[in-house]
Amino acid sequence: MLNSDALNDDSRLTALLSVLEGLGTEASTTERGDLDLLETVELVRRMNAEDARVPVAVAACVAEIAAAVDGITERFRRGGRLIYIGAGTAGRVGVLDASECPPTFGTDPSMVIGLIAGGETAIRSAVENAEDDGEAAEASLRDLELSENDTVVGISASGRTPYVVGGLDYARGIGALTVAIASNADSAIGAAAEIAIEVVTGPEFISGSTRLKSGTAQKLVVNMLTTLSMIKLGKTYRGVMVDLQATNEKLHARSIRTVTQLAGVGVEDASAALASAQGSVKLAVLMLVTGASADASASALAAADGILRDAISALS
Repeated sequence: MLNSDALNDDSRLTALLSVLEGLGTEASTTERGDLDLLETVELVRRMNAEDARVPVAVAACVAEIAAAVDGITERFRRGGRLIYIGAGTAGRVGVLDASECPPTFGTDPSMVIGLIAGGETAIRSAVENAEDDGEAAEASLRDLELSENDTVVGISASGRTPYVVGGLDYARGIGALTVAIASNADSAIGAAAEIAIEVVTGPEFISGSTRLKSGTAQKLVVNMLTTLSMIKLGKTYRGVMVDLQATNEKLHARSIRTVTQLAGVGVEDASAALASAQGSVKLAVLMLVTGASADASASALAAADGILRDAISALS
């Protein structure tokens, strides 16, 4: 664990500076030295040009991302969870993705969890030295009663965050699937995990500000991990979300629109089916497409593990 007192140790400070010197995310380029002199429109162009590099870098990690999705899906089917761990921006990316799964896919909040160094306070404010505590993530994972059915995804732009390394080491020892998302190659978290997704984004638009390209890459990857695993679990049908929770007027209207599109019916029939299905888009579509009752449709969905396509085939 490295803290402010440790930096008074010249040897440790020298070692840390050497590590940072070798990280692409900490590098700078001389042509960016004139940023403060540029017109706003040119600043926008240059930053956009840097951001455009991110999807290309993510594309280089397709095989690793696919392996992670398959592993996560397999463990979800066993009743396992996906747990993100990270510090600072990386931690917030994990917390954000976890918080968006219940309203998007109708999942229980315990299915995807985001842990951030320093706890909930760190979501909005920096917590001094939290990322340097290599034992804190382990303690949080113990509290969650981590098992071999779970997946732990460690996120760190530098790839060296002690909080993340410690959490991955513990998770791997338990037998959970471990995945690392870093923005530098040959990262410490990559070495600690079974699957290393190292999206090399290079120097940031503003040197050292890894909330930029690194943060964007992290968001793209976690989007894939949850979205694609949810597709495999049957949370979508024909490319449309069918397990969304209608918690406001917009989502209620979206539910009606989804049923009209997938079942080929009018708004009135869609609304009536949703009412019979107690708001379940998936159940309403199944009833309308097959003509089955709510009870028969619910039974078919349960037998098909919630996969609408399979339930339609069974009832047809």
